[in-house]
Amino acid sequence: MTAIFVTSSGTEIGKTWVSAMLTRELKVRAIKPLVSGFDETTFPESDPAMLLAAMGEEVLFENAARVSRWRFKAALSPDMAAKREGLAIDFEALVDECVDAAAKHDPLVIEGVGGLMVPLDDNHTVLDWMKALDARIGLAPLLVVGAYLGTISHTLTALAVMRAENLLPRAIVVSEAAPGPVPVEETAAAIARFSGGVAVRILPRGQTRALGDLF
Repeated sequence: MTAIFVTSSGTEIGKTWVSAMLTRELKVRAIKPLVSGFDETTFPESDPAMLLAAMGEEVLFENAARVSRWRFKAALSPDMAAKREGLAIDFEALVDECVDAAAKHDPLVIEGVGGLMVPLDDNHTVLDWMKALDARIGLAPLLVVGAYLGTISHTLTALAVMRAENLLPRAIVVSEAAPGPVPVEETAAAIARFSGGVAVRILPRGQTRALGDLF
């Protein structure tokens, strides 16, 4: 059983783009159990919609639960978004759902939410979620980072945390949504010098095949 967990050094960086690309490339199923900032009026541009399309399923609002069980309106961290609605995320149920899905679909792409240390409830972060899944089914993590100024420090900090928890990523993906102030090749080369052998891939937005060989 293989679960590919797509995490990041921050938010709005490109996790869903990478997850959808992997889903198409590997012809597998993908889930994003937690999503915030979810609204019916903007559903066609939402993360669940992108993953549904990648799996070849109808991009309909009523199909969002096939990808995302916990959906919150406020564009905040999951714990805060849930509290706005008088709810709380059941961490054990979240882990169980991913384990069950991985047992049915091998490999399975699991997209995280926000960055590596985003809180899910009062006691757990995305990192805790990853650790719990790794202990039960084993994970193949993928770290998606941005091409913005400052990303080198953010990337290496996230990598250090993952290494300390024995969750070393298969690769670091530098997702370039638009050209930044520093050429993306220079950014990737700088990250690679300090990555301790972890592969660094550049993924310009719009590219459709690039990561399948990692899994």
